[in-house]
This record gives sequence, structure tokens and C-alpha cells, in this order.
Amino acid sequence: MGSVIVHNNVIIGEGWHKKAGEPHAEVNAIQSVRDTPLLKNATIYVSLEPCSHFGKTPPCCDLIIKHKIPNVVIGTVDPNIKVAGNGIKKLLEAGINVKVGVLEKDCLELNKRFFTFHEKKRPYIILKWAESQDGFIAPKERSEQKPVWITNPYSRQLVHKWRTEEQAILVGTQTVIDDNPTLNARDWYGKNPVRLILDQNKRVSKESAIFDNQAQTVVFTSLPFAKDIENTAEKIIDFKENITPQIVQALYEMDIQSVIIEGGKQTLQTFIDAQLWDEARVFIGDKPILKGIKAPQINKTIVQKKHILTDELILIKNHD
Repeated sequence: MGSVIVHNNVIIGEGWHKKAGEPHAEVNAIQSVRDTPLLKNATIYVSLEPCSHFGKTPPCCDLIIKHKIPNVVIGTVDPNIKVAGNGIKKLLEAGINVKVGVLEKDCLELNKRFFTFHEKKRPYIILKWAESQDGFIAPKERSEQKPVWITNPYSRQLVHKWRTEEQAILVGTQTVIDDNPTLNARDWYGKNPVRLILDQNKRVSKESAIFDNQAQTVVFTSLPFAKDIENTAEKIIDFKENITPQIVQALYEMDIQSVIIEGGKQTLQTFIDAQLWDEARVFIGDKPILKGIKAPQINKTIVQKKHILTDELILIKNHD
């Protein structure tokens, strides 16, 4: 969420909400204003309705009212039941001019993770995979190289950037066994995501790179597994039932607002078939594999295509 403060068509303050528990965008924007008396004749623009309740931080409405900012322009109403119009009501009752719905579509896109979390009670789910020119995500044999790279280094760096932008990343058992991934953001500056792995029967070795303590790791399993591994937790789920809603519910309870599903095929297809996904980011390499594991099947409208040198990146959105 972001905020900008304008006085006589000049921006005098800017701010954004960095992470949960820290000051909201409005607070950072107001604190960035050097000449605070100007606030009494300014307009504050916010992408999301200012909060009106005490949560991890004090109400932003109270701060706006305290500084007597006369005009507030809001992109979209907050879906959080604790706010949901109450912030707007509080500002109006204080005599402040409030305008709602400015660039609303853009603000909804900007805050899509937040809205999905509060409206659907689950994280925003991004599917990501790379497939060869002939539609395979991995060769039949991997004896020569682990993992087998389909994309170029620039595409892989972009993936690491994405990892810093989302709270968690999830892979299946076979991906960990075959590729021994670290699932961190080593090729980009930023915070590593929480690493989530599916391991029903404790097949993953405790010596795997995913347990290197560089980031928190959570194992979804049917058996006690990793209590003795540092910075690792476990979530017991019933693998005899549909696992996707169980995973999604657990992530919601963990307060995780976004997750990247990176593989393998069975894990990706499970989320696709359950219609539990919001967008898919698919890289297509420039070389064939000929024999191997076929890419997941997804039937949705492609909304964007672009090239990263020799690779093609396709963005698919689930609007159901």
C-alpha cells in the first residue's frame, strides 16, 4: 500500500507499508513531510482506505485527523472486516473531504495479495514453471546435471527477484529429491521467502539444502519429521484427502498472504485442478528436450507475453 501527500500540486510527502507490524503508508508519508504546517492545506492520496482500528499499529485515520489534513483521496475500500468503510466514515465525521474509487482498478491490482487474503481467506497463489520448446519441464534422465536448466540466466535472476516479492515458496517431494534446491533469492537482493515442502512419508533427506537455515522451512507431512532441525517447522495434514485446501488453510492461519508454487508437475497440476491459483508465470525455453516430463496443463487466457533474450515468458490469470 502506498501514499502521497500533495500541497499546491507539489509532492511534499511519500510513504509505503513495508511489512506487517510496521507503520502504514500514511504514517510514513506524513513523517516524511519536512514542513508539517503545510499538511493543513494538503491532500493525502492512499491506495487503500486508512485503517480506523488499533491493530499492530495505531489507526491511520487518527493521525490524519490529528494533522488536520483536509482532503483524502482513496483508491479502494479496505476489505478487512475491521475497517471496511469505517475509516471513511471516521474521516467524514471529522469534517474531512473524502473521495473514493480513484484509479480503483489499479489499486486493486496493487493490493491483490491483501484483497485475496481477506476476501478469499487464502494467500494469493502464483504458479511458476519453465518448459522446453516442445513442452517438457524436465528430461527423462537427469544423470548429467541437477537441476536441468531450461531457461537462461536472466530468466532465473527474474525468478529470484520474484521470490523476494512473495512471502513463501512451495515445492513437492520429488523436486527436492531430484534438484536439491535452496529456494532462496541468492541472485537478487531481498528477503528469502518461507520455504514450504510437501513430504508425506519423510522421503526428503535432512541433509538437503532446503534445511540450510538460510530461511524458515515448513514441511507438510503425515508424520513427525523435522522438530530437531533448526528454523524448521512441520504441519501435519491428511494426504488421504485433498491436500490443496489443507495447505491453503494452513498458510492462511500462518498469516502468509502470497505463495509461489514452483513444482513439480504433480504439485502444480494439483493446484490447477483444484482451481486454487491466481496467476501462472510460464517460461518457454528455446531448445527441445524430446523425452521427459510433460508440462502442466492449464486452460486459461494468456494476458501477456514477453521475451527475456531467448526465453518467452507467458502470464496467465485465473479470473474464475
